[in-house]
Amino acid sequence: MRKFLFIITAILAILLGAYPLMYAFVDHQYTFLNSKPPNVLKDLFWKSAFYFHVVFGGLSLFIGWMQFGPRFRKRHIKLHRSIGMFYALSVFISSLSGIYIALYANGGIIPVLGFILLGLIWFVSTIMAYVEIVRGHTMAHKRFMTYSYACTFAAVTLRLWLPLLVMLINDAELSYRIVAWLCWVPNLFLAYSINKYGRLT
Repeated sequence: MRKFLFIITAILAILLGAYPLMYAFVDHQYTFLNSKPPNVLKDLFWKSAFYFHVVFGGLSLFIGWMQFGPRFRKRHIKLHRSIGMFYALSVFISSLSGIYIALYANGGIIPVLGFILLGLIWFVSTIMAYVEIVRGHTMAHKRFMTYSYACTFAAVTLRLWLPLLVMLINDAELSYRIVAWLCWVPNLFLAYSINKYGRLT
């Protein structure tokens, strides 16, 4: 079961990690950007932050899953550290830019607060993971990285939950308000369960 979940996580992370490529090949009227008002789209700072968020968020999602494979860590410790540094850098950029663009989230204050809190937890958990490994506290590092990647994986769970919610309640705006929290809160509860009751590899 554990291996099955790891494989599913890896597949979803790889598929969604390539999501930013869509903005290079698909007309913006068919993407998330089409939901934004013209004054926001004309804001160069917002648009830059948006692309930083999706590109580096996609990279962190794409590379982060493999760090949890115990065989990979043991056989390629130097590569594990290099990927970890790049993951942390990607999260720092994506989380901070994500906090900024969250201020302009569709649906009002509820999704704004949801996405800002997600960005803050993502940033802090990754910082703490880095601090703990520098201190030589391997287990604490693994725990914080579990929380960090649970936040990273919100990119996947958001895209799984949103269409399901729209289909169930037939209200796109309400669905978005719900998913702004649903995409990451259960992830953190799962990460907590893994850290408390599961075997950290």
